[in-house]
Amino acid sequence: VMRKMAWRLLPLIGLAYLMAYMDRANVSFAAVQMNVDLGFSAAVYGLGAGLFFAGYSLFEIPSNLMALRFGPRIWIARIMATWGLVSAGMMFVETPVQFYVMRFLLGVAEAGFFPATLMYLSHWFPAAWRGRAVSRFYIAVPLSASVMGALAGVLLGMDGTWGLAGWQWLFLLEGLPAVVVAGVLLWLLPDTPDKVSWLDAAEKSWLAARLAADVKASGAQAQSFWRVLVDRNVLLIGVVLMLGFACYNAVIFSAPVLLMQMTGWTVDSVGYLIAGSGLINSLLMLAICHHSDQFGSRHLHIAALLIAGAVSALLLWSALATGVSLAAYLVFAASTLIFGPLCLVLATEVLHPQSRAVGYAAVNTIAQVGNFLGPVLWGAAYDATGSAETGLAVLPVVLMAAALLVLTGFSRDRRRDKEPLADA
Repeated sequence: VMRKMAWRLLPLIGLAYLMAYMDRANVSFAAVQMNVDLGFSAAVYGLGAGLFFAGYSLFEIPSNLMALRFGPRIWIARIMATWGLVSAGMMFVETPVQFYVMRFLLGVAEAGFFPATLMYLSHWFPAAWRGRAVSRFYIAVPLSASVMGALAGVLLGMDGTWGLAGWQWLFLLEGLPAVVVAGVLLWLLPDTPDKVSWLDAAEKSWLAARLAADVKASGAQAQSFWRVLVDRNVLLIGVVLMLGFACYNAVIFSAPVLLMQMTGWTVDSVGYLIAGSGLINSLLMLAICHHSDQFGSRHLHIAALLIAGAVSALLLWSALATGVSLAAYLVFAASTLIFGPLCLVLATEVLHPQSRAVGYAAVNTIAQVGNFLGPVLWGAAYDATGSAETGLAVLPVVLMAAALLVLTGFSRDRRRDKEPLADA
């Protein structure tokens, strides 16, 4: 059953998330040319990069409520088509205000995509397999780094073709494919398990029973809209994600420029490094999420990753030999990325199905505050000091604080009794 669902659902959802992350983060590569062509300072760029998450946060919960009304399949396709058009429209930006508006609109367009996807998967995959399911589409994040890294040099190298700058070609050719994929999703993605022909009656009955057993075992109770928003687990997971994502995006949105300064390499060489790290991070994510499914204690996995991120950030700040700094960057990028899906899987285990739509959106909304503040504060600190040292010095403190929250807030072992994968 799990194998059937994984092959029919996860490649489509993974492709959609790959497009989503490319269209929100490709600005980091475009900035190499765009900031020079348009005269954007680090503060202007940081604010624009962060405003994506402001739009995303403000419309996250309303968008997920619409997903409940229209169904995740239709709403996810709508989100994709809209963000693809807005992302391609970034090629027309000329002033800081236009940059701010377009990044904000891109966030509005993409709002609700991730929680709607998480809600969709929780209707299909039982808790014992959910870490693997989420990781198999969340690897689109590191894979997007590989794709962007491999394409960046080529697209930026089109500078001057047909009168367009390289960064304009980058936005255009990485934005429009999302519109096409939206149509594919609308056509191929099924709504619910009971409506598919490739599961027989016995398999559907087993799946329904297993999902119901998960809800009973979790002890989670259905709550009203407002109670979900102030639920302890929702707030705790949201704040941990906010702190971790602030650190991750502060560095990742400036990674090409930061690595070029650290190494003296060209944008092509840095692009290949980031592409390679994306492939490594994909494999690590699959392995670590699988391990958390097998052994439980998701909070310990999350805390360990956050601590690894803090140590690697400290090494980056120390500005040791180039080789050490590069290794520290690779560990930082991996650890501060992989903790995210584990937090979100944890959310699926502590929320009642009737509370998940609002709960996931609330968690993700809080998390987006970090995504917004990270690039903004990083850019402001860089402009004020002329270097990345101040920003790097803060990261270990923030990540250790997040790790302590996890260890103290989720001290109970959440290991579950699971059937062997072969039985499914």
